[in-house]
Amino acid sequence: MTTESSYYPGERGGDLLQLLEFNPQQGYIGLAGGRVMMMRSETFEGQRAELLEELGAERARSLYSRLGYADGTRDAALAQQRRPGAAFDETFLVGPDLHAVFGMAAVETVTIQTDDQRQNFYGEFLTHGSIEAQAHRNLHGLAPEPVCWMQSGYASGFASAFVGSPVLFREVECAAMGHDACRLVGQPLATWREQDPTAAYFHPQEFVNRFDPAEIQDETVDIDAALDQRVVGISAAFSLIMSRLKKVAPTRATVLLQGETGVGKEVFAKTLHRVSANPEGPFIGVNCAALPADLVEAELFGVERGGFTGAVNSRPGRFERAEGGTLFLDEIGTLSFSAQGKLLRALQEREIERVGGTETRPINTRVVAASNTDLLQAVDDGRFRRDLYYRLSVFPLQIPPLRERKEDIPLLMEYFRQKYTARHGIAAIGFTQQAVAGLMTYPFPGNIRELENMVERAVILAAGANPIGLHDLFGENELQKQMLTMAGDEGPASGPLDQVKAVMSVDADELPTIKELEQVLINRALEKSGGNLTAAARMIGLTRRQFAYRAARLTS
Repeated sequence: MTTESSYYPGERGGDLLQLLEFNPQQGYIGLAGGRVMMMRSETFEGQRAELLEELGAERARSLYSRLGYADGTRDAALAQQRRPGAAFDETFLVGPDLHAVFGMAAVETVTIQTDDQRQNFYGEFLTHGSIEAQAHRNLHGLAPEPVCWMQSGYASGFASAFVGSPVLFREVECAAMGHDACRLVGQPLATWREQDPTAAYFHPQEFVNRFDPAEIQDETVDIDAALDQRVVGISAAFSLIMSRLKKVAPTRATVLLQGETGVGKEVFAKTLHRVSANPEGPFIGVNCAALPADLVEAELFGVERGGFTGAVNSRPGRFERAEGGTLFLDEIGTLSFSAQGKLLRALQEREIERVGGTETRPINTRVVAASNTDLLQAVDDGRFRRDLYYRLSVFPLQIPPLRERKEDIPLLMEYFRQKYTARHGIAAIGFTQQAVAGLMTYPFPGNIRELENMVERAVILAAGANPIGLHDLFGENELQKQMLTMAGDEGPASGPLDQVKAVMSVDADELPTIKELEQVLINRALEKSGGNLTAAARMIGLTRRQFAYRAARLTS
């Protein structure tokens, strides 16, 4: 499919203007239930100048590119909701439309080319009046290279979320360099790599987003090890974690990772070890929840022969086995109070004593602990030692759930697709548009682990020449629920009864009570607004005060 057209803001985008809501009384500008803000071009110039001065050109470019990428992925989800059922190119043009609506630039489509599998995507656009190019010329005059970093990042994020795999847009001409317009060319990352093996893909740190197919094709490389060592993401929350992880990596400080089940705490722990001062040292992981209470001390600190009944041989514990490397204590909140006390002493004294032994042994082991529960709350509840908590949380890192970093989903989809096509020797050639839209709207209660399992199952089911579809990703029950969710996001139903069916997933003759319907509407509005009471109230035609009153009454 190929689309060629010339577009300027006056010709399209009217449906998107209807999504904007100005409410100066409440100091609020809304876009499709979310909040946006206006910024003067002079303020943007000042911000850009200061970041360039403080960070340098490379870091400033990385920051602006990633911010643009995140914005593009959000707008891609909005596009799929706003123009459901439209042709690919028609839906795709929401990105250029929104770019113009927000005053970033007027966009002219030169060409959009793709096939049914979206593996041969090619896009070329001209942007006129780029605010980034204008800011650079006002501050520095003519530029020696392209400077529209947010614009390139936005196009990359938007296209990646549509295609379901990394698409990289490069600015090959720039108005800041004296060209008549800025020219952006986008292709899959693999295609760029064929032309330029050094092509990078938004590396907030040098060890992030290394999509390198050659790595797993090298027969001398352990495929599973190479695949499992990748860490992927681009959201602001992910980039912040990576920045802090890099800062603490060269030290010996104890790190505490907290987050919901499935957010990837062990992956972060392994990454921390891999970029530490001694990556060649051992990485020893232990699931504290799986250790029998009477064997915790022996497992962690080792045992001497005869130390207890059945101990016929001396053996080292996990601390000794991790000497010079990293000991990862997962689910540390499940340890008994007795075990917590013994662990505290080992961390304080930097020495251990085997069960049944009389000799203390110094340890040079970095400890990384993890918990899927709030340990500070466990301290307040009397379930975890306060002194141990503070000993462990020298450098705490809170890992956000996947639903709060949806910008990472397109990269994770492609990462897991590569991982399991290589691991199982199965060809699965990408994702359908409906599959991408389904994953972008799914709440992922199981976080990244759930996404990984879904993609692995889909790779197996879709083996062959067809792209992965929505039915490959979701089980029968989950598929029905997700299709209802997607249908609900695409626009109003045909009538009140259909709306009840879509929201409550019941048959038409099973009517809810008024109170039940009110509760569903309030919960749904809060979910769609991300907890913003003002936006939620606006969705169902109430004032903020009325909404808060009804919500409080229903929960009392």
